[in-house]
Amino acid sequence: MTTAGAGRHRPAPAQLQEVKSHLMGFSILDRLRRILSVFDTSHREQAFSLTAVEMEELENIFTLLLLGSFVGFPSPPSFLAIELLPFMEKELAVLNKRAKDSGDMLAEMCGTLGID
Repeated sequence: MTTAGAGRHRPAPAQLQEVKSHLMGFSILDRLRRILSVFDTSHREQAFSLTAVEMEELENIFTLLLLGSFVGFPSPPSFLAIELLPFMEKELAVLNKRAKDSGDMLAEMCGTLGID
């Protein structure tokens, strides 16, 4: 006469501790936190890159508004352009550099590709 539970093998306490520690490392909350962390990082990177592109486009529009007379757009009033000129320091440096390198074909190709 054997009982139904008599044939079962009961794991040793050391084995139980090992299984518990293994399962605790893979809890559902930890996995969910990791997944949400990856989504958060990805979303932040996309938002940052879109903000950087938007800032670059706004700088281009600002430059076109102030220096548009070089390409045929009407220029803003002189007093306004003079007040805003200090904000154009980087663009004026690039303009000056390209004017100096206008005879250099390699510099012209690099300027076309956006390599400054």
